[in-house]
This record gives sequence, structure tokens and C-alpha cells, in this order.
Amino acid sequence: MTKIGIDLGTTNSLAAYWTANGPVMIPNVFGSHLTPSVVSVDENGEILVGEVAKERLISHPQVTVAAFKRFMGTDKKYDLGKYVFTPEDLSSFVLRAIKADAEAYLNDTVEEAIISVPAYFNDLQRKATKRAAELAGLKVTRLINEPTAAALCYGIHECDSETTFLICDLGGGTFDVSILELFEGVIEVKSVAGDNYLGGEDFTEVLMNYFLEANGIDKQSLTPKELSALYKQCEACKIGLGKYDTMNIRITLGSNSFELEVGRDDFENLADKLLSRLRIPIERALRDSSLHPEEIETIILVGGSTRMPLVRSTIGKLFQQFPYSNINPDEAIALGTAIQTALMDRDEALNEIILTDVCPYTLGVNVSKQMQQNHYQSGYFLPIIERNTPIPVSRVESLSTINENQEQILIDVYQGESRRVEDNLSLGQLHINLPPSPAGKQKVDVRYTYDINGILEVEVTVASTGLKKSLIIKNGPVDMTDEEIQERLKMLEEIKIHPRDRMEYRLLLARGDRLYQESLGKDRDYLDYLLQNFDSILSQQNEVEIKKAAKELKMRLDEFDHYLF
Repeated sequence: MTKIGIDLGTTNSLAAYWTANGPVMIPNVFGSHLTPSVVSVDENGEILVGEVAKERLISHPQVTVAAFKRFMGTDKKYDLGKYVFTPEDLSSFVLRAIKADAEAYLNDTVEEAIISVPAYFNDLQRKATKRAAELAGLKVTRLINEPTAAALCYGIHECDSETTFLICDLGGGTFDVSILELFEGVIEVKSVAGDNYLGGEDFTEVLMNYFLEANGIDKQSLTPKELSALYKQCEACKIGLGKYDTMNIRITLGSNSFELEVGRDDFENLADKLLSRLRIPIERALRDSSLHPEEIETIILVGGSTRMPLVRSTIGKLFQQFPYSNINPDEAIALGTAIQTALMDRDEALNEIILTDVCPYTLGVNVSKQMQQNHYQSGYFLPIIERNTPIPVSRVESLSTINENQEQILIDVYQGESRRVEDNLSLGQLHINLPPSPAGKQKVDVRYTYDINGILEVEVTVASTGLKKSLIIKNGPVDMTDEEIQERLKMLEEIKIHPRDRMEYRLLLARGDRLYQESLGKDRDYLDYLLQNFDSILSQQNEVEIKKAAKELKMRLDEFDHYLF
């Protein structure tokens, strides 16, 4: 049985494993290291994951969804055909596909995984990630923060001298910053900060809004297919501006064609607010670690969106040094998770290393404060574990009753940085009974324990009786009991996943369908001819002829794709 590391991303997901020669990426069924984090439901009710599903974003947008990682830990629902899925359900399909690809490549069963999460993921989001893995049939041996995994990939753990470095991780949907320090074989995370709603997709969005405004197009008037097609064009423009000074966005809507030329300077001006948002977590991480920019010795960039020159330039100017990105930014985190599997297994090929992490948010409790004599006002946040405290950690605070003969105390658990709980994230609550006594006489000790996976346990002890009550917070909007998890797992297992060994052919048909919908006139006739011919050969079920026809169709679609764009 092989343990793997997984980077479950907003845009793409990847897996890697440890070998005697170091970490190795695991290819998917198409031979690619990147599996798009996209899920679609076909006309037969089968689930399609990855590249095939991504092709259907344009042709079948009503039953295809992407970027659901942004809503992990929420009660958001997705209606896809006859099914209703949560973000965890959708993530579990991606993880199931990753697991199947890993087992096929390794020729071994895969039951355990280390999964990376954004450093700034809160308690609900981390638990949702673990739940998605359970639904995919995987046991999570550890959740590792993405920047920490990236540090391992860059070999920080093998440095001989002490050093302080900062890692910026800008993916498709999230931005993380971590400051780490290496000293005498210990990698200590000094501080983390981030923005769970800032990523490469937001840069694509500003280009799309710019195109719509420049051409006087009302976004609400566009169909889901037209929006998906335009988004693809804007994504291509964003990537292209990394190589060229100008790029064109072209699209046909109905009988009208629209075009817009975008230059690098235009893009930088459009993205100015997003670039300002990049600076905020960086500055916060520096403040929390009590460091100045000039004290950071090394800057490392990971995440596919750090390829954008304007991002690299913004971060480089802030620190007055060139950041490192010599390892594929898409793969660095997955490779780091594989290294972590070896560290946990105490592989002899690796130096003994102690890896610490921190609590990304402040964890506390709702308390009442005395405003006047005998008058209390509730809703105030009492921190118990401050943000950027090294973990694992256990802290306790003592609280007392405020009412005469109070028989119960309610512990409201919150996560955040505001002094008022209404502006923080509620994680759950628990009640504990007390013997009636005068106000202030009964005391309870509230202990918070935060583990290496970023999961919080709360324990409350009544001082006078010794009565204890504890739980791992399970009152989030999407939380489930163990029985509900098993019931959900059974339901998802009954949903048919498209056969892995037929995905290559399904991808060709989905790609051809997408190109057909993007084309007009004779181009459509040509694509219709190619697809009908391939459908006919598939129906004959002659594997030799099918493989031959698939190779030919792929070549034709490659030529057409290049011609079209």
C-alpha cells in the first residue's frame, strides 16, 4: 500500500509519491500531471471529472462546475442534472479520480494521503477537506499548509545554515503567505496570512468585465455557454500577456462579432486593486512575525498564477529582490506533500527535521462584559489561542457566571480577529450544567486544543464539581455525524463514474462538441463530419480501429484548435 501526497487545488489537482530518488509526480489517465478540478454530469447521469469535464464548461455549463473549492466549509449546493452536490461531494469526485489514477500508475492500492490546504483555511474548511477525502475512500494522515509543502519541495529542510524565507502561493482561487525560519534542524512557521477569495480567476474576471464594458455588452444578457466561451478567451488572453505585449479577445455572440486588444499596461491598470490585495496579507505576515522586508532572505513563488509578470513584479518590488520560481509552480506543493509522507515515515534518505506550523486565525469564545454595575453586555470576543501561535497547542481560560443561581453556561466558539463575535466565524457551541450558586461563584475552565491538522477540540470543566464536557466542534453549517457520512458515502458510491479506460475517447468527443459550439458555417459542418465518423467507429467496438480513429481525430482537432485560436 502506497501513501501519496495530494494538492487539491481550485483550478487543478495533482498527486505525487516518494521514491528512493525523491518525490515523483503521478500522471493521470491522459499522461498529464494536472487534473482540472472540474466535475460534470452527462446525459446518462454519469460523473465526469477532470479534462473531459473542463471541455464541457462551454458546451454543457448547466451540468458542469468548477472552482467549488472556494466554497468548502459552507452550505452551498450545486444542482447538476438530477443530483444536488455540496462542495465536499464535488471535491470527493476529484479525489476519487486522483486515487484511481494513482492506483493504476503505481499498480498498488492507495488508502492514505497527505493533503495540502491553503494556510489561511479556517476550521470549517479544513474539516470539509478531510470529509471530502473520507467520501473518496481516503484516510488523511495529515493536512499540510500549502506554503509549508512548497518549502519542503524547495529543499529548505536540507539547508545547513539558518535562513528566513517567505513563500507566496497564488493559485486559481486562494492566496497564501507564510514566513518560515530554519534554525538547527527546525523549520518554524513564524506567521501566516492570506486571502481565501483572491486567485488567478479574479484576474481573468477583470479582463472579462473590461471586455464587456468596452463593447457595451450586458453580462446578464449572455447565456451560460456564451459566458463560458468568453471566460475561456479571457483566460487565454491573461496567459498570453505573460509572453506577448498585446493579446486580442475575440468572440461571436449571436450574429455579432466582438474584439478587443489588451496590452500589458492595460492589464496591470485593470488589476491594480487585486495587486493591492496581494500586499495586504504580505504586510500582515511581516507584522505578525516582527520582521522587516529586508530581513527576508529568500522569496519563493508557487501556484500557477505566480507566472503572471505583474504578480512577480509586484512582489519583487516589495522586497527589492528577485523571487525564486525555478520549480514548476503548479507542481511544487504536490511534490512537497510527497516529501512530507517520507518525513512522517522517517525515511532514511531524509535528514531528521522538525516541522512546526501555526494557527492561522485567533480562536476564542463569546463573553459578556460589565458595562455598568449589574449590567452586562454579551457579544465580545475573548481570544484563547492567538493567531500565529505554534501548533500543536493547548490553552485554557477561566470564566465565571454572571447571574444568580445560574444553572447552565453556554460556550460559543468563534474564529477571527474582530473584538465583536458577530464579525467572526462561529464554529459551534456546547452547554454545560452548573450547580445553582451566587453570581460569580461558579467557574469553568475552557480549554482549546489545536492539532497539526488545524482541527480544534474544546473541553469545558466545572471547577466545583469536576464535570467535564468536550467535543471536536461539529456544529458547522455543513457538518455531518459519522452515520450521515457513511450514508452520504454509500449514496456517492452508487453514482456511476465514467470508466477510466474510456476517458480518452470521451475527451475527444467533448472537445469536438466544444469546438463545434464555438464555430459557425463550414467549420461546423467539418467538425460534425469528424465527430459522426468517430461515433460510427466507436459503435463497431473494434478496439484496434477505435485507437486508430482516435489518433486521427486528435490530430484533426489539434489542427482546428490552432486555426480557431
